[in-house]
Amino acid sequence: MRFAHLKGADRPLAVVDGDRIAPLRLDGIATVDDLIAAGPEAWKAARAGDGEPLQPGMLDAPLRAPSKVACVGLNYHDHCRETGMAAPERPLIFAKFPSSLIGPDAAIEWPDGLTEQVDWEVELAVVMGRRTRHATHGEALDAIFGYTAANDVSARDLQFADQQWVRAKSIDSFCPLGPVIVTPDEFGDPQAKRLAARVNGETMQDSTTAEMIFGVAEIVSFLSRACTLEPGDLILTGTPWGVGGFRNPPVFLKPGDTVEIEVEGVGILANEVGRSTT
Repeated sequence: MRFAHLKGADRPLAVVDGDRIAPLRLDGIATVDDLIAAGPEAWKAARAGDGEPLQPGMLDAPLRAPSKVACVGLNYHDHCRETGMAAPERPLIFAKFPSSLIGPDAAIEWPDGLTEQVDWEVELAVVMGRRTRHATHGEALDAIFGYTAANDVSARDLQFADQQWVRAKSIDSFCPLGPVIVTPDEFGDPQAKRLAARVNGETMQDSTTAEMIFGVAEIVSFLSRACTLEPGDLILTGTPWGVGGFRNPPVFLKPGDTVEIEVEGVGILANEVGRSTT
């Protein structure tokens, strides 16, 4: 199934089927976060009517309040090659603040004067479905609620000046997410999906999750050995080659740009770059 949030709705939980969307009515469950917390039986019992045609601008971020947004750096062989960095021996983990989440069509913005080097990163994102600790690879995959697309927006000047990544990647609006969360049975093999990023229609990133150094199962298992993963936690699994900061010359986002993030099996997540905020 493909779960989504209807923008502006008191009970935003909905199911997307092809080009149609239908609200999902379940007692005590108003959001995808609620559905995840209710457990697998609720997910499997979820049903919706015929709904209406899905139109641009109808969807919000398909997740509201993950307790954690964990991310993996330098997790694609082709990205390591473009940066000139050696592939890490173990997953390189950092965090984004959940307050950075926005949905489809929302503006990517930043305070005036804070950064001049805002970059894009297409990523496959994992949404955890149940509490997970010390998971094997097989247990890790079984604990996943679904998959979505994320843009790990990054302020490169802050990232390299701070020498750690949290502030540069956690600015409000720096984690666009969506447009839907796709359950594993429909999504299929997470290590065989194409990813792409486009800026103003020009393809900047075009790769596949087969280029991952550490696959989804290994990432979830690795994280679960250090910290308990809770239902609804979000994991961004890394980005492939083609980010703006490592182009020659570098390319960075500016107001008026449109960024499209596409993950095969999920769809296209589009966001405009807004004016700087005060």
